[in-house]
Amino acid sequence: MTEQVLERRSRGEGAPKRGARPPIDKFNARRIELAEAALETLAEVGYARTSLREIAQKSEFSHGVLHYYFSDKFDLICCSVRYYKGKCVTRYDQITSTARSRDELLDGFLGKLGETMRLEASMHRLWYDLRAQALFETAFRDDVTAIDKSLEDMVWRVVSRFSELGGKTPAMSPESLYAVFDGLFQKYLLRHLSGDAQAIADLQAELRRLLPMIG
Repeated sequence: MTEQVLERRSRGEGAPKRGARPPIDKFNARRIELAEAALETLAEVGYARTSLREIAQKSEFSHGVLHYYFSDKFDLICCSVRYYKGKCVTRYDQITSTARSRDELLDGFLGKLGETMRLEASMHRLWYDLRAQALFETAFRDDVTAIDKSLEDMVWRVVSRFSELGGKTPAMSPESLYAVFDGLFQKYLLRHLSGDAQAIADLQAELRRLLPMIG
């Protein structure tokens, strides 16, 4: 967690006074800071067992502080996942912009993909949890739709650059392409979370076979 201005439950410090809401830019910046720090707890407990009080009990924030900055758990979860996925969608941009061959791009992309599954599996699990809940909770749908589109665009940038380096164009639409990539990632994420030590390598091998067929 960040060490900046953490509210300690034990001392009850730091809760903003009602009627003294900071300027909107500072307020939003504080929301993002709290959402980032709460991600670990959210990823651990998942959507179903999460409430603002539960997060407060498992973190260093008071319930009052979380309730001040977030109207409910939907607000906090959406803010947290938006923040995390906002970082995810740019993690391959350097690879796509600097690669000078298809092999170089493919190696860089698959290496980064394996790293994110290995190091951030619980965060990806939280995203899939949230997306599934959007089928039932209307509060999630706008955010999930926006995040899904940003991930679709991310996959398209990688594959279209891969195709361009080979003098080709992708043989699938952005929507179909994303559905294939996302389905494979979720399938192998489940295997990885289930303790399958070969899951990441198998995903990388599958995509190494698949990409040349697409573009």
